Amino acid sequence: MAAATAAEAAAAAARAKKLNLEKATNFMRQYRDPQSRELKKLSANQFMEVWSHYDKDGNGYIEGTELDGFLREFVSSANATDVSPEAVSDAMLVELKQCFMEAYDDNQDGKIDIRELAQLLPMEENFLLLFRFDNPLESSVEFMKIWREYDTDGSGYIEADELKNFLRDLLKEAKKINDVSEDKLIEYTDTMLQVFDSNKDGRLQLSEMAKLLPVKENFLCRQVFKVSEGATKLTKDDIERVFSLYDRDNNGTIENEELRGFLKDLLELVKKDYDAQDLQDFEETILRGVDYNQDGKINRKELTMILLALAKHNQEEDTSA
Repeated sequence: MAAATAAEAAAAAARAKKLNLEKATNFMRQYRDPQSRELKKLSANQFMEVWSHYDKDGNGYIEGTELDGFLREFVSSANATDVSPEAVSDAMLVELKQCFMEAYDDNQDGKIDIRELAQLLPMEENFLLLFRFDNPLESSVEFMKIWREYDTDGSGYIEADELKNFLRDLLKEAKKINDVSEDKLIEYTDTMLQVFDSNKDGRLQLSEMAKLLPVKENFLCRQVFKVSEGATKLTKDDIERVFSLYDRDNNGTIENEELRGFLKDLLELVKKDYDAQDLQDFEETILRGVDYNQDGKINRKELTMILLALAKHNQEEDTSA
């Protein structure tokens, strides 16, 4: 009898331990209202906690097994009774992921980035606005103009105080009023640095700021530059489209921020992490190769040479692959 009672007590303890373990493993449960099971409004810091928890490899996306784990916990945490994330079957997960990605994966890359997660989770209004600004930018030319405006000391980095000014202006533009306290701005700045400062040096380099301020499309990634026949498929119309995309003032040359926007897109094809010095070195290398009149600008003929070389380079890479 005593043995049976001891066995029952042990079994009850094991169940309690399992229940506590499941509570602990379901990270999303703490953010739900105990009565309604609705998600509570998250502060900037709480949002950062969720993001960091699921983006386990810190690559800026919730994808693969990270995404599976997030979806299982997101759904099972809504249950009034404590159920394990494993209660979501594999078949259910496949269907769930398909519906979820259709609703929230705006750029259809099969991953969730921080902006897409921000649309899904309820957050305090001002912080949410930082992910909903008039975005994405039309091109990297606009990006480079913003970069120049906020890199006020010309250091080649957006430091914390410059980022804070950028976020302040962003919120002012979004709400047309200035009602964000200095403390809140500092919290938002710290959170944005935690999210986008990949190398953790306390400031944003070019490639990190480019994730915070994405452009609609890197035109140079288009299929026309990857065709197997190479340069023969690149038409005059293609070249004209690229030229007009970067020659924003229509003066017949790509120069200043236009040139740096074009070179940023070009650099992104070969380098994932880059800073202002990388861009400057790249500019000098490219201009040394094609800028025959040495005016520091790119005209149509010079752009054609760059694009033909790009198409040829992509063809050779495809052949060797």
